[in-house]
This record gives sequence, structure tokens and C-alpha cells, in this order.
Amino acid sequence: MTESWLTDITAWVAGNPGWLTFALFATALTESLAIAGILVPGVALLFALAMLAGTSGMGLAEILIWAGCGAVAGDTASFALGRLLQGRLHSVWPLSRYPRLLNRGERFFRSHGGKSVVIGRFVGPVRPVMPLVAGAFHMPWPRFLAFNLLSAAGWALVYVLPGFAVGSAMTSEIKPPPHFYPVLAVAGAVLLVTYVFTLRLRLGLGEGSRLYRWLEQRMANYDATHRFWRLYTNERPSRRGEFPLPSLILAVVCLALFAVLAQLAALSPELASLNALTREWFGLLRQPLFDAPMVAITMLGDTAILLAAATLAVITLAFRGYYAAARHIAAAAILTTASVALLKAGIDLNRPDAVAAAPESGAFPSGHTAGITVVVTLAASFIAAESRKTQRWPSYLAWSLPLIPIALSRLYLGVHWLTDVLGGLLLGLAITGLIRASYSRYDRVPLKPDGFSWLALAVWLVFVAVYFGEYWQANLAAYRPA
Repeated sequence: MTESWLTDITAWVAGNPGWLTFALFATALTESLAIAGILVPGVALLFALAMLAGTSGMGLAEILIWAGCGAVAGDTASFALGRLLQGRLHSVWPLSRYPRLLNRGERFFRSHGGKSVVIGRFVGPVRPVMPLVAGAFHMPWPRFLAFNLLSAAGWALVYVLPGFAVGSAMTSEIKPPPHFYPVLAVAGAVLLVTYVFTLRLRLGLGEGSRLYRWLEQRMANYDATHRFWRLYTNERPSRRGEFPLPSLILAVVCLALFAVLAQLAALSPELASLNALTREWFGLLRQPLFDAPMVAITMLGDTAILLAAATLAVITLAFRGYYAAARHIAAAAILTTASVALLKAGIDLNRPDAVAAAPESGAFPSGHTAGITVVVTLAASFIAAESRKTQRWPSYLAWSLPLIPIALSRLYLGVHWLTDVLGGLLLGLAITGLIRASYSRYDRVPLKPDGFSWLALAVWLVFVAVYFGEYWQANLAAYRPA
């Protein structure tokens, strides 16, 4: 029944393309409305409509704006309804028919506060009721609107971009390189296994693990090592005495691997051959359809954007009195920028000759990869530190994901070798480990976001928009295939 209804709507819109933008808006609005989002297969319909938009040649920005506006309107209407029904959510029809869903949404809001409006957009079980619950729990209008607008951009990308990409691909003459799907499957599997192993290893080195207890006993046997252990243990009352062993191990291992890779990248003919094969494969993968999205992704790792994020974080933390955290983030930004510049100049490896105007700096290591790795892994570590040990891995996983597309964009565009990207990743992880280990002895109070933090995020998003407007055409020309 639902499948037939979905097919009928899609067919009607395909026959009446002038209504496509309105259909996107209406579907996003309905999918975001309280309870209606359960009854209407909004995700499937959005995918189908976005695919139609891709095949029709409609601009991506246009459909993102229409879908985002629909989502904002739906959530705003649900929030207004929640304000109207304060104290009566469980007694008014049809809300009274979904007591378990309302209870789950209320528990989610109590656990996450204002962030639940953002998180709830992407969490299926509570998505249809989070704005409703937020309104019923007296969340201020300005705060809700700020969360609503900021999260709508990400929501539109996640729910609309896949369908648009599929539709655009159907009308283009994309020819994937040889062995595309086997290579993609094997690379994805290796990346996933490596990531999970690294993450579990890091979490398994925490307080209470066998290695941690063994090392703590050995350090206590000598005055010098005992003082070192105590100097770097956490000072926060709830985590007093916790030594940053995972961060130190991460820093030492990644620095060692980076040093080995730096030697091999310059001298090993086997790695040179692997770099050439990887460059050839990505060169075959390159298609005009993917160029603009990859340029946009790679620009998110530009030094100016990452330094703007670090600067705003430092100002925000210092303004709120978190001086130690502000100093450490500033140190991470300076250390990353300086080390990348010095290593590029010292190692001085040539970049691939694949774009119209390649950056003039050396190839090894990738500055974009190192910079985004430091930004996202430091953010993940600060956020995970406020969670229980058993709940830290989702933060590490979610906040680490943005570094993957930026790293891949450098390979796709042909401005770095594979070893450059791996070197940037190892360098970034080493810097994160050192900064977190150093910060541990100053960690005395929880770091919680407030209105000023969200204002800083809004300022950064405005800066990103202005930066893209200023340099977009120049980057498209510079990254054009040679």
C-alpha cells in the first residue's frame, strides 16, 4: 500500500516537474512534523524526489534550500505545538496514541538538553517528536531557532545529497576505473577494521585495563617515574588519578610510524610504485560530476578555515574562563601549522602533476589531512571526556568521520600521494595525543557548551560561507585536471 502510494506520487511529480521544488518542501515539512513523520515515508520520498531533481538538471543548491526550509518549517510548527500543549502531550489525540515515543523523547531531552534538537534530526526513533518535546519543556524560542537553523543544513545534505547524486549519475556518462567495486570494498573493509582496532585499543588502555594497572605498579617503584605519573594524572574530582596512558601511547606510536613513513616515502621504490598506482586509479575515477563536491570538501580543510575554527574555539574558551583548554588548543594549532610547514620544506617531495595549478609547497605530509585530523580528533576527545567510559566510542567515531572525505579529496584531486595523506594522518594523531596528555594535568572542570559557544559556531559558519564565496571559482580553476 505504502509502496504503491510512494510510486504514484513520484510518477506524478516526474510528469509535472514544475511542482518538484514544492514537493521537496512539502515532503521535508511533513517528515519533520510531530507524529506525521512516523506515518509518512518521508526519507524514501525525499530520496526519490532528490533523484528526480538530479535527473532533471536542477541545481543542487536549489533543492537543498527548498528541503532545508521545509525541515525548518516543520520543526518550528512542532515546537510551537509543544509550547501550546505544555503539560498535556500525553492526553491530546493523536499524541495520546504514542505514549512510548513521547516518553523516549522526554528522556532523550533530559539527557541531552538543547543539543537534542540537533541530534534528534538524525536519530530515527525520536526524530518526529523532539521539537514537540522541546517546546513542551519550555525551551526558549531564540535557542530553539538557532539549533533548528544550524542543524537544518546538515540534515538537508544527509537526506537529499545521496538521491541527487544517484539521479545525476544516471544522466551522466560515468565510467568507473577497472576493478572499481572490488578495490572500493577491500579498501573500505581495511579502513573499517583498522579504525575499529585502533579505537578499541585506545579505549582498552584506559584506567582499569591490565596494561594500565601493570604500568602503574611499575611506575610507583621509582621516585622519578612515580612523580611523572602523578604529574600528568587528571585533577578533576570525578576522574582524579586517571593517567592519560591512551593519549601518550597514541602520540608515541604515531610519531614512530610517521618517522618510518617519512624515510620510506623519500627512499622506497616500492612505495613510489604504490603511490603511482594509487594516483593512476584516482585519475581514472575522476569525473566532472564529482569535481565540484570534492573541491568543496577539500576547501573545508584549507588552513584559513581550520585556523578560524581554532581561533574561535580559543576565544570562546578563554572568554568563559577555560584558560588551560584555550592554551592547549592554541598550542595544537601552532604546532600543527609549524610542523607541517617545516616538514614540507625539509623533506621537499614533489607533488603529483595532475591539476592545473598545484600548491607550491612540498607534498609530504598532507597539511589538509593533518589539520582536519587534529581538529576533529581533539574535538572528539574533549566531547568524549564528558561521557562515561563505556559511552566514549560513539563520540570518537562520529567526530572522526569528517577527516575521511577530506583526506580522500586530496587523492581524488591529484594534489597528494597516498603516503602524503597517511603521513598527515599520523602527524595529526600524534599531535592530538600530545596535547590531550598535556591537558590532562589541567583538567579540573567539565567543558560544557553555552550560548556563546553556539554563537562562535554560527560565526565560523558565516566565515566559511564568505570564504567559499571569495575563493570558490579560483579553486575550481586551480584543481581543474591538467
